[in-house]
Amino acid sequence: MATIRHSLQRDVFEPSEERLIGVLYVTKHGKKKKTSFLCATINKEKPVYATIHQVKKTDKDAYKKKNSWPLRELQVVDGRDENKDTAELDLTFDRVYKWVANTTPDKHAFIQVLWKLCCRYLPKQKPQFINIPAELIEENVNLAESGDVTTSALDTVDGVLDDDDGGDYRALSEKEQMDLERLMEQCDSAVSNAEAFADQLSKDLSVLDGANIHSMMASEAQVEALMKMIDAAYSEAEKIEARLDSYDEILQHVKDSIEKMADKNTSIEQTNANNIKLLEELDRLISQLDFPRNYVKDLCEPDLNKADSLSQAIRAAELLQTVINAPIPQHLTQLQAVQDEKKRFDKLRVRFSQIVSRHLNNLFIHLGNDPGETLSLHAEQLTLPRHGSIHSELQPYTPLMHWVRNLDHRAYQHLNKTYASSISKLYERDIRLFFEEARQRISGGRRLRGSGGSSQDIPGMSGVAGKLTSQIKHGAQTLSTRTTSTGALLGVDRDQWGSELDMQERQKFDEIFERVLSELQPVCLAEQEFCIAFFNLNAAGTEKAPSSLASTPGSSGSEESSGSTITLGGNVGTPGSGIGRQVNREVRSMMGALFTTLEQQLASFINTYDRADSYCCLYIYVRLSEHVLTAEDTGSFLSTTFGSCLVQAKRNFDRFMNLQIQSIQECRVTRKKCGIIPFVTNFEEFAKTAENVFKKSERRADLDKWYVRLVMAMFEYIPKVAMDHQKTPPEVIKMENYHVLHQLMSQLKLPGMDAQKKEAKQRYQEALAAYVTQYFGRPLEKLNQFFDGVSAKVASGVKESEVGYQLAYSKQELRKVIKEYPGKEVKKGLEQLYKKVEKHLSEEGNLLQVVWRAMQEEFIRQYKLIEDLIHRCYPGAMISLEFSIEEILNYFSDIAQSH
Repeated sequence: MATIRHSLQRDVFEPSEERLIGVLYVTKHGKKKKTSFLCATINKEKPVYATIHQVKKTDKDAYKKKNSWPLRELQVVDGRDENKDTAELDLTFDRVYKWVANTTPDKHAFIQVLWKLCCRYLPKQKPQFINIPAELIEENVNLAESGDVTTSALDTVDGVLDDDDGGDYRALSEKEQMDLERLMEQCDSAVSNAEAFADQLSKDLSVLDGANIHSMMASEAQVEALMKMIDAAYSEAEKIEARLDSYDEILQHVKDSIEKMADKNTSIEQTNANNIKLLEELDRLISQLDFPRNYVKDLCEPDLNKADSLSQAIRAAELLQTVINAPIPQHLTQLQAVQDEKKRFDKLRVRFSQIVSRHLNNLFIHLGNDPGETLSLHAEQLTLPRHGSIHSELQPYTPLMHWVRNLDHRAYQHLNKTYASSISKLYERDIRLFFEEARQRISGGRRLRGSGGSSQDIPGMSGVAGKLTSQIKHGAQTLSTRTTSTGALLGVDRDQWGSELDMQERQKFDEIFERVLSELQPVCLAEQEFCIAFFNLNAAGTEKAPSSLASTPGSSGSEESSGSTITLGGNVGTPGSGIGRQVNREVRSMMGALFTTLEQQLASFINTYDRADSYCCLYIYVRLSEHVLTAEDTGSFLSTTFGSCLVQAKRNFDRFMNLQIQSIQECRVTRKKCGIIPFVTNFEEFAKTAENVFKKSERRADLDKWYVRLVMAMFEYIPKVAMDHQKTPPEVIKMENYHVLHQLMSQLKLPGMDAQKKEAKQRYQEALAAYVTQYFGRPLEKLNQFFDGVSAKVASGVKESEVGYQLAYSKQELRKVIKEYPGKEVKKGLEQLYKKVEKHLSEEGNLLQVVWRAMQEEFIRQYKLIEDLIHRCYPGAMISLEFSIEEILNYFSDIAQSH
């Protein structure tokens, strides 16, 4: 235990300048593994005070303070049982701490240390010592009861402290160390034999004591005088001690008073701090609810038609909104004054909201009845009227509308509906007149109001214009119900096409349609921006607009089949300050209520010209795609409207293309000579028109895909038409149509069609070769049969030089066969063949000379083959055909020139 005491003093209390008085090894009650030390210490500096520490040993074998309590906070020392030895010990500070000592004697020793420290440093405020054996504190208790604590008890405590102090380890000073070394040098056995060294020191000490006694006895008189002086000094010391005790008692009372004053001062400071915080909270609450009385009149009696009164009312309304929405803590809202102010503010809110709602409601109705700017029928450019004047007139009321939205949602909803219903009448009228004027400009005449109020057309309208007017009178159906009539279909002869617009009229439609879309955009976006700003429509958050709309273009002939996806791209944002802002559902709903007939009018306009001319669907699809892809705000009402029309336009485009494929599949040629099939002939005009429309369009890829499908359909159905035709040989039909189709693709330079162009050329060449083989045949048939036998003999193993010795293939037999084919007979047969070829081929195909040349090359090839076999199998026989290659060339040339 001494070692532990020394370690604690050195490692724990020496750095904090404390002296260890008592140590007790303890464990927590019921937890034997959690050990610690209770240490009683006093500080080395003045004023001296005692402290109790709980010290624990860490995992690194080091001691560390866990808890510390000043001795004056000790309230109860409980030994648990004064009649039975127990190691349990309870100390009460801020709460009860229960420990179990290592042994009972150690516990008793520590309790005595605590008692003596309390007597020394807490004479008037000692804690309670209960359940402790009487003998441990009996003597001290008696002294305390007799009132003589200041002398005997303090002497006892000093003795304990002196013992503890003497028991502490103290290092030798330098002088003591030098004296010890000198003494050890005088004795040789000081290190090797410590016992002998100690005996020697005892003997020397005895000798010195004896010498001292003899010296003292020799001076007895001096000793007696010294004793008297000591007695006198002792008497004086007792007087001083008594006086010091009285001073100490007085100081103890002063100490208690000072401690009480310190506690009272702390309480006063806390009270002042609380008062300051309360004052600050009240100041903040008053400032949050402060609403000057002069603003009440601005809210209750405002003249919203005057700019000055309007600005004052706006300032008062903003301040009212601030005090209503002030962030007051929940516990302060229970105050009666706060509740009274809230009620007053709510009355002002209701009163002012009624005034603002009534004024704006009347203003909306008035603006909706105002004719304003109207459509000019004689303007050079087709223009949709703007309503910027309405926006300018309403703009000063924007803060009030925001205020109503925040504080009176019901009134806000009513104003929202009133504005939409009033202004939508203007847009409905303007859009209806705008589309009527667009139809008139496309038709070539303008409809003017006559004196009788009926519509009259300017004379000179074309037949197509009359047709369009008739369709308009019957009413345009929606895009989804459109069915293309027999118009410009590839598989139909051109003379069977219905009345279609010419290229100039289509170009005019394209220009007007582009103007229509371009005029709608600024008007709708301006109204959208105004509604967002005026009605604060983005205050509730935004949602991402749909990024793509898909249609179902197809691989089959069905109208509902699909092909590609329509993606709505472009830079997201709106003009001006609204760049980069997404549009939420509330904005689109508002715009839908304002432009109730826009989508219907646009669909009717598109449907009218889609019915009038089948090629209009190409222009419509391209123009709508351009506006959707370059839209500045993909989530706007107009973009959504264009997107819906674009989806249907894509379906109409795919339906138009599917009808082209269907017409190819259903194409039948009834004329006597087939010639060029209608879908091959019509493909040139179709491709030129489509190229003109899709020239710089982002939808070019869609057209290229349909080009491939159309050409592949032609590849598939040209052989079927050829097989079904009874008069013209199939090889001729395939040869001519593949040739024309290849020429068209080469002339048009359609991108991405290289594979189809190569295939068309290959099919043409195969058909040409098949026709030449079938109808040219072998004009020197008997010669060919003769040499077929010769070739068979050579193949069977007969040498070429010995073939002439075969009876059937002798030289005489060869000469007989050759005589059957004189030059005149050959030329006569070729003339008959030319007439047959001329009868088969058509003028549109322009392949007669090509076919005739191919037959010439085939004849020469057969001629050379026969000549070669004659030279190889009948060498030296001087046998040859009766006509030469040069004569063959002359035959073919003369026949071609004669026809």
